[in-house]
Amino acid sequence: MTASRAPLTRDSLRVKIVVQKVRLAGAEYRVIRPARPLKNVALHKDHGYQGHYNMYVDRADGRRMGTLWLLAARSPRSLVHVPMRAGPAVPGIGREAGQPLDLVLAPRSVQLRPSRWKRIRQYLNAAHAPRELRTACVPERDLPASEAEYGIPDDPKEASRFLLRRDIHAETLLLTGGSAAFREGAKEIFAVTKHGPPAAATGLYLPGGCNYHVCRSIYDWDSGPRDLSGWEQLHVEFCPSWAR
Repeated sequence: MTASRAPLTRDSLRVKIVVQKVRLAGAEYRVIRPARPLKNVALHKDHGYQGHYNMYVDRADGRRMGTLWLLAARSPRSLVHVPMRAGPAVPGIGREAGQPLDLVLAPRSVQLRPSRWKRIRQYLNAAHAPRELRTACVPERDLPASEAEYGIPDDPKEASRFLLRRDIHAETLLLTGGSAAFREGAKEIFAVTKHGPPAAATGLYLPGGCNYHVCRSIYDWDSGPRDLSGWEQLHVEFCPSWAR
């Protein structure tokens, strides 16, 4: 059962979504997008560090972003697309932080070829493309309970559950993985939305300033879990609301 069909419960995280279907090269792609833009989120490719990406979130839209990651974990036949390129600049950071990107969370079972993404997006944005509006509901129990950093399991089969493959295509960061990897990513995003507001309220908050902001890291690697040189960082940082 996908999250969009799950029963509504008191402990659920909800987000309004648009569901669209695209047929391309003999394959059908089901794509989930937020029904309205997430104004207070941004994703940049870091110009200063090769293979590093920076995501900025406030509390409200950060929780929506985290819920979309949990939704990707519950929707093995769907792509989750979060448009962010056209959003407002992050206060204290600005566009100089790097190239703005969209985000796609792609379950392995979809077998998305990154080169197809641009065509898929064109179909999604067509004026008369069918759109189905829903409220997706994800139980909070889907969110890993511990905020402690997890270690890479010694068993290669177990470790593979947490791996994310990274591709860049058509100004989009495409992350491909399994349910466990998306849930762990959601855990880090929700930790930022929990601890960020009280830290920012102290007056010591400095956007982008090391040790003066609340952040977490999501890692993906291409060379195997024991080759640390293959690690690439997705850094998620709390930022107070910058668009009303």
